[in-house]
Amino acid sequence: MTVTIRPAAAADVPLILRFVRELAEYEREPDAVKATEPMLEAALFGDRAVAEAVIASLGGEDVGFALFFHNFSTWTGRPGIYLEDLYVTPAARGSGAGKALLRHLAGLAIDRGCARFEWAVLDWNTPAIDFYRAMGAQPMDEWTVQRVTGDALARLAGRD
Repeated sequence: MTVTIRPAAAADVPLILRFVRELAEYEREPDAVKATEPMLEAALFGDRAVAEAVIASLGGEDVGFALFFHNFSTWTGRPGIYLEDLYVTPAARGSGAGKALLRHLAGLAIDRGCARFEWAVLDWNTPAIDFYRAMGAQPMDEWTVQRVTGDALARLAGRD
């Protein structure tokens, strides 16, 4: 069967949230999802949309998605695409849906003049790491992710 990729529409928000929850379950954080349908709709399709999503279908069935947004490199002077989430249902893994999603986003990056296409992966997720390496991704081992959330974010902003 052929994998097709299409831009997500507002009607896809319940599907996207379902995929996000399934991804969180896979990543051992089932209770971490705080997103709601209205939040995703605003983020993806509102007046100040901050992200985009595409849906992968196989034989007419929606089997995965990728959610991404633009970042910017001051060194290259060009935007990049940051892949926030990539998910393919367990039954569709190995079908080429993940590869099709990555290829689609790589093509968008080229079409939009982006210098980079990047993402993070959990260090224990060896199936994903192996898949990404097979697709040509290179690890950025010299970089570590830094994050500030919750009370620490409020303190940093001086709003505690």
